[in-house]
Amino acid sequence: MTESIRAPGDALIVRDLTKDFAGLRAVDGVSFAVHPGEILGLIGPNGSGKTTTINVITGLLHITSGSVYLGSLDMTGWPPHKIAKAGLARTFQIVRLFKDFTVRENVEVAVVASGRARGKQVSERATRALRQLGILDLAQLPARVLPQGEERLVEIARAIATEPRFLLLDEPGAGLNDAEIETFLPTLHRLRSDIGCGILIVDHDMRLIMNLCDRIHVLNYGKSIGEGTPEQVRNEPAVIQAYLGAETAA
Repeated sequence: MTESIRAPGDALIVRDLTKDFAGLRAVDGVSFAVHPGEILGLIGPNGSGKTTTINVITGLLHITSGSVYLGSLDMTGWPPHKIAKAGLARTFQIVRLFKDFTVRENVEVAVVASGRARGKQVSERATRALRQLGILDLAQLPARVLPQGEERLVEIARAIATEPRFLLLDEPGAGLNDAEIETFLPTLHRLRSDIGCGILIVDHDMRLIMNLCDRIHVLNYGKSIGEGTPEQVRNEPAVIQAYLGAETAA
């Protein structure tokens, strides 16, 4: 079921990624690729290394071994700001908005920090991102008054306003109710077509993952145990045993 990694091209390529913490191997030789315009889901039980993988890719954690490429560009060991400037943007499990800033100001700060726009471009990118997420009407509101679902959308707007080549979403569905998930799914689908970037998404909501992703890569205890289409993953015995068993049996 596992797909071989193709030639780099314009893809985000992760090869034999390993991360150790004081003798504990949290990520163990993980390899996958995300291609432009593709949505790849990264799933696994709690503690399987999903967020650690994203943190290593984006430079928040130092890599123990392996490599990370953006096309032919070797980004292994780069600091976060340099990786962001090269075209990777991410969100976090815990939303990190500036509560006393307006929604627009939150997005503009992210654009400036990325180093990928100046002057009038900053405002234009913020407006475009807020419109793409359907929240332009919230632009002048202080972030502190937003409910959780709208906070998530603002954080994604901050990421896409940097016009990334690849977008890494860490638990974007966390804390959202069923109605918000139903609204969120088409929003993410639309983003793929609107901005054309590849998306790597970590989430525990299997309805979100199965209905959104082109392919899914599965981790367990820091190791890759499968990769394929949603249908292939749903029927893979190793994945069912590690992660989907209770849901499949229900």
